[in-house]
Amino acid sequence: MSPSTPGAPGASYQSPVPAADRRGAEQTLLTFPEWYLVHSPAEYARMVQTGPSHDFPFLDQIAQLWSSYAAVTREQMRDRYPLNPGYHVMIWVIASSTTVEYALRSIYENTVGRASWLLGGKKLTDEDRYGAQAAQEYVDFIRQEPWYLFDFSARLRHLWSDVPMWGPGLVRKWERRYALTTEYAIKAVYGKLIEKATRAAYTPALMTTDVVVDHLPDGWSAPAHVSVLARLPDGRALLALPRYFDFRLAATSLAQQGIHLTDIAGNTSEILVTLWVKDGTALPAGSGRLLFEQPLTMPAHTRRVALLIPVRRLSDFLAVAGKDGLVTEHVYDY
Repeated sequence: MSPSTPGAPGASYQSPVPAADRRGAEQTLLTFPEWYLVHSPAEYARMVQTGPSHDFPFLDQIAQLWSSYAAVTREQMRDRYPLNPGYHVMIWVIASSTTVEYALRSIYENTVGRASWLLGGKKLTDEDRYGAQAAQEYVDFIRQEPWYLFDFSARLRHLWSDVPMWGPGLVRKWERRYALTTEYAIKAVYGKLIEKATRAAYTPALMTTDVVVDHLPDGWSAPAHVSVLARLPDGRALLALPRYFDFRLAATSLAQQGIHLTDIAGNTSEILVTLWVKDGTALPAGSGRLLFEQPLTMPAHTRRVALLIPVRRLSDFLAVAGKDGLVTEHVYDY
């Protein structure tokens, strides 16, 4: 392994990415469990727009979280990437807390929650709709920011100040009000504790990812939040792309202009990408190496497919994925 390309084979390659901005190749694998805790709330938010919370498969989500973590860890060991024990500890902490939360919510929603739904005439209340709106706001927030910075306290205040306390389905209304109050209050306190612990233990994460592209054609259009850091003598260029959710958007925009990423955060090996694929639909030839699959509840009859794609082929893949009827869910940018 070359010190200039963390975790990537090929000792002769020297990455133009500054050493301080490189990240280990194992990161593209280990960030999946973190992002599952974005994907899962997003699936929940989609479901509760039109249905009750007890329809969400909390226990299945726990199984998917841990099985996917096992899959990425096996791949990390197989490719002999750096171990990164600190990251594994962080994953264990967030995965364990999510397991406890989902287990408790599954028990509650399938007993008290289900009973209130039946007694309330199987109709959504103002509290159900408020909870669904807050769930989507939470997902929109954590796509770019840590979950513990979300303002649960404000959602709790607005629940009691803005949502009518009386109306149709009174039993369901008050049960939902109790459930949401409990959830927001606990998460507000727990989030503050995690924020303090995180600030004490970790330095703030970089919000950009440095990449090398093969060229910048005349008349190219820079996507939002993309900047040129340097033009290299051989025609390549060093760019800063937004990290996390917006990385996929920026990389896809560049790919559609014929601009190819050749190095991402100092890595030229493989990068993890997840797609939504309709059941019965085959992946196009050369899509990448399959790591695992997971069924989705919403949208129905769809599965999440995790692929490992060589960095040099990522841009070509992103440029045509939509044309093949595939939905690119996320690119795990180390």
